Amino acid sequence: MKEIFLTFLRLGCYAFGGPTAHMGYYFEEFVRRQKWLSEADYADTVALCQFLPGPSSSQVGFAIGLRRGGIAGAFLAWIGFTLPSAILMISLALGLKYAGDLSEAGWVTGLKLVAVAVVANASWNMAKSLCPDRSRATIAVIVTIGLLLADSPLYQLLAILFGALAGLFLYQKEAEPPASPHVPETRSKKSGALYLAAFFTLLFGLPAASHFLPDNQELEIGTSFYQAGSLVFGGGHVVLPLLESSTVQRGWIDESSFLAGYGAAQALPGPLFAFSAFLGTAMTNGPQGIAGGVFSLIMIYLPAWLLVLGAIPFWERIRTIKGARAVLMGANAAVVGLLFAALYDPIWTGTIKGNATFCFGLAAFLALRIWKMPPWLLAATGAILGQLLLG
Repeated sequence: MKEIFLTFLRLGCYAFGGPTAHMGYYFEEFVRRQKWLSEADYADTVALCQFLPGPSSSQVGFAIGLRRGGIAGAFLAWIGFTLPSAILMISLALGLKYAGDLSEAGWVTGLKLVAVAVVANASWNMAKSLCPDRSRATIAVIVTIGLLLADSPLYQLLAILFGALAGLFLYQKEAEPPASPHVPETRSKKSGALYLAAFFTLLFGLPAASHFLPDNQELEIGTSFYQAGSLVFGGGHVVLPLLESSTVQRGWIDESSFLAGYGAAQALPGPLFAFSAFLGTAMTNGPQGIAGGVFSLIMIYLPAWLLVLGAIPFWERIRTIKGARAVLMGANAAVVGLLFAALYDPIWTGTIKGNATFCFGLAAFLALRIWKMPPWLLAATGAILGQLLLG
């Protein structure tokens, strides 16, 4: 258990670059160096976690810990990998809270403009991979238009359901299961069914409880973060519009702080989902800020844990169902539309205020897209130049 925790803690301190880079770090560490699992086993673990909603790289780490040390090993792997970025995010939120209004600070503006470039680049990449044909591109555009005309958390859920149904209708005959090896069933199907039942019970039960207890802010926050973690398809950047609609639009945090925290998250190692710790801390008043950050972090990850634990016993069957893969193809196209809508509002409308900010954002996009500057370096550079040029 000590080995699992310390290995993932070390990765959490230097694993920059987002989910794709994290997969590379995992491969080098656990397949080639430590030999905890074979290349074939690793490939199928990645396939499972990319099929499920949630933060794929964190789910892969959780699954590796589960394979190595059972449920205790899975949670130690998650804690180790998430702890460094969570501490930094909570610290940043506390600093912003005690520093007062920094919405017009140059370095905050720089981080917000970096967020524009990062989300634009993520949207571009996801559109190329997830919308390669006219039908899926059309799904994405319809979702973008629909969300910009009628934006709310409910419409985001409906958009993903629309994409899933469209995918089932359009691609059921075309979707093929991935060529990957057999995964040994290390857990019982009965326990898997219980975890999946818990996932769906919370997904529908928490909003119902919030409806009947409207003055319970902790319940509302927990519901918002759980729903966001349940609907993330295609990559960690998708959590941005989900969290924005459930925090900024409710007045729990101002838009400037939200975007500054998101921009700063690009400079940190580990999972992007640690951004939830920033939000939970910033939204909570008084000395309970750290507890709020930890609570938000746990709630956004809870769906991912339940889905991995629930799906592993059924994965051999799930991966061969064409309808399931067709649903995923359509849902992923809808997610691209979700991200494009967020790129325009609130990111573009809340950040690009004139020629100077447009030029700054364009240069940041060039550095990220063409010159391949690492996101963490871009965020640090953006904060410095923002203070010097826009402060």
